[in-house]
Amino acid sequence: MAEADEVDRIVGAWRAQRPDLDFSPMEVLSRVDRLSHHLEHARRAAFARTDIEPWEWDVLSALRRAGEPYQLSPKTLLQQTLVSSGTMTNRIDKLVDRGLVRREADPDDGRSVLVILTESGLIRVDAAITRLIDAEADLLHSLSPTERTRLVALLRHLSIGVESV
Repeated sequence: MAEADEVDRIVGAWRAQRPDLDFSPMEVLSRVDRLSHHLEHARRAAFARTDIEPWEWDVLSALRRAGEPYQLSPKTLLQQTLVSSGTMTNRIDKLVDRGLVRREADPDDGRSVLVILTESGLIRVDAAITRLIDAEADLLHSLSPTERTRLVALLRHLSIGVESV
């Protein structure tokens, strides 16, 4: 028999009490929930070693993923980070104060500004992504490359199905 985990214990107890129910959704999603807690802890640790907060990561990584010259409008940052306008303004202000981003007038629209990743921000986000990938790889150490590929496909399929509802 395969190795048992805490979800097996919980589901087994429920099955004994409610044999009329199909607990397969709980078997999947309880594990996803437990894994998300481990992932959150690993991410926070990786970011702490780089002296950034998770919310800072959201903004800095969006700018980094944009490619050179690492700039986006506040509106685009809002869309990518799913926070309110006031929250984004506050976050940009704090990142400017830390020297991780700067604001410049948008040359294509004098009424708008662009948020631009500074050299310090670039160094910080590049260090963070390296540490994050290492931490996430550690979480997946028990899976073979083939298992990872299968899991990616299954999770993508599940994600698309959930998001299309």
